Amino acid sequence: MIPFHFPKYLAIFTLFFQTLGALNTFRAAVYEHAVILPNKTANPVSKEEALLLMNKNIDVLAKAVKTASKQGAHIIVTPEDGIYGWVFFTRESIFPYLEDIPDPEVNWIPCRDPQRFGYTPVQERLSCLAKDNSIYIVANMGDKKSCNTSDPQCPPDGHYQYNTNVVFDSEGKLVARYHKYNLFAPEIQFDFPKDSEFVTFDTPFGKFGIFTCFDIFSYDPAVVVVNDYQVDSVLYPTAWYNTLPLLSAVPFHSAWARSMRVNLLAANTHHTRMHMTGSGIYSPEAIKVYHYDMETESGQLLLSELKSRPRSEPHYPVAVDWSAYASRVQPFSSEQADFLGMIYFDEFTFTELKGDTGNYTVCQKDLCCHLTYKMTEKRADEVYVLGAFDGLHVVEGQYYLQICTFLKCQTPDLSTCGEPVGSAFTTFGEFCLSGTFGTSYVFPQIVLSGSQLASERHYEVSRDGRLRSRSGAPLPVLVMALYGRVFEKDPPRLGQGPGKPK
Repeated sequence: MIPFHFPKYLAIFTLFFQTLGALNTFRAAVYEHAVILPNKTANPVSKEEALLLMNKNIDVLAKAVKTASKQGAHIIVTPEDGIYGWVFFTRESIFPYLEDIPDPEVNWIPCRDPQRFGYTPVQERLSCLAKDNSIYIVANMGDKKSCNTSDPQCPPDGHYQYNTNVVFDSEGKLVARYHKYNLFAPEIQFDFPKDSEFVTFDTPFGKFGIFTCFDIFSYDPAVVVVNDYQVDSVLYPTAWYNTLPLLSAVPFHSAWARSMRVNLLAANTHHTRMHMTGSGIYSPEAIKVYHYDMETESGQLLLSELKSRPRSEPHYPVAVDWSAYASRVQPFSSEQADFLGMIYFDEFTFTELKGDTGNYTVCQKDLCCHLTYKMTEKRADEVYVLGAFDGLHVVEGQYYLQICTFLKCQTPDLSTCGEPVGSAFTTFGEFCLSGTFGTSYVFPQIVLSGSQLASERHYEVSRDGRLRSRSGAPLPVLVMALYGRVFEKDPPRLGQGPGKPK
């Protein structure tokens, strides 16, 4: 009888001790890295010269890792391109920087067995950093995989090259490898993976998913990892250059975390001449900490406490029906004519906000955007508009958008509406923005004068899809937006087959 019952008791004790080892919260870290770049060249450097450059960057990252560990961090995320930069014009020029990264199922600690998979000095060093500092490390590097003519997709040079994220646990073990699926158009040095990868791994402080930069705009893998695999937190290395007014890193990433109801650890590269800055740690209900710096060329370490399993929390945010309110509202009438204007190559339909208070509707195709507002102070030299876009974005990638936004124009000349703006003096005490969205994937954002984020105590997102004021405090709004993605209308991905209808 004892042998028969032993497996049952063993399972109970195992579950008991696993539960004891689980953490309700964890300390997260992200590092915005001012990457040391290689010289611009189309010709490949030697393997030794490539390693010298990568070690210089890892030296900087190592200081951030050690500081984070001393401050109690369980995991640290470093940026996309953080080890070798992005100045590569050909496949050949990046090849000396690549290593063969095995499938994590091989159960490998590079720090203890560095030669097992050939020449892997970067993986060895990252593994030792994680092991020596008892911390999970997330890094971005390049993977190479040999292929031959039996593979019809094999590149002429005989190997695939992938933009790759790796994760080493606190013992230095390789526990995750992710090949970027949605390459940004200029990434000609890398190959598209044949299939999307849905990479997740479990820790004592929750279940994690991982993807990279441009992936956040697509259903595969970003939405699938969160919704189908039910991760608690997403690790997100990125090299994001800010495109105002709607695609600045911190507002968009925090909005994505809120709408997807998941923790997001976003680490950006730092390069002000390319407008690259904006890292943060975001939870489903709050912006925990963020960094945005266009003044200096310094890196920045961010740390914050997060709930390990936000889905199980009693105050986990409910899902939003983004069209529920707007579809019941009769369009507000107006005698003034709409006009067209551009935001990042997309042609919006705009209407000007004329008075200190008002109700406006602007429509484009199937999307109608409704705005009710009250200004507490109106500057005569500042002009605001309400805009709608319902269409396919076609520059540096193709993806279908539905966007409702109200924003300050750069000057009183309406032709400048949609251009970047840095400051505002007109303040809004009340506002309510909604739209007849044909998607459940809408990301709400509010950016104030000086590119500051509005605090959650000043606004709320209602279950029926309204982005509205909460406190009555006067807010100097630069831009407010409901940024919707309609995945089922996306064309085939660059280098990939048709997207799955969702």
